[in-house]
Amino acid sequence: MSSAPSPTFEVARRVVETLTARHVTIGVAESLSGGLLAAALVEVPGASAVLRGGVVAYDTRIKHSVLGVDAEVLAAHGPVHPDVALQMAVGVRTALVVDGEEPWIGLSTTGVAGPDAQDGHPPGTAFIGLAIGNEVRFVELHAEGDRGAVRAAVVARALDLLEEFL
Repeated sequence: MSSAPSPTFEVARRVVETLTARHVTIGVAESLSGGLLAAALVEVPGASAVLRGGVVAYDTRIKHSVLGVDAEVLAAHGPVHPDVALQMAVGVRTALVVDGEEPWIGLSTTGVAGPDAQDGHPPGTAFIGLAIGNEVRFVELHAEGDRGAVRAAVVARALDLLEEFL
């Protein structure tokens, strides 16, 4: 007997279907979620048609060297900041260019999963960056629970945010 799909899977399914219908590609840049966002998309059959790839930039230096996050922003604010999320979302598009074409969408996560605070931010503080075409925005999130719950909440909110703007 199989169980019902999770709400996160259902949102991911709708996102993949919408992206596929619109012939739009996406790249993800993850820190706090550590690959869970890409995994949520990959769980959907047919995701390979739209998911260009992902970068897990868990080490802050990778945010700069691979995703192009401004070193001065990182030095001034640390990795848990809205500007970092925005630059990650834009940077992953550049990092995942294929045949001269960027993914149309970049989606990013950065924050503090816990159990300890980081750079003065309590566990559960997260920023999600979204770059669609020339439009760039972020959402701040304060999730509750242990590391797993925080990471799952950030992935769910990132997919919800993406669905809202599609």
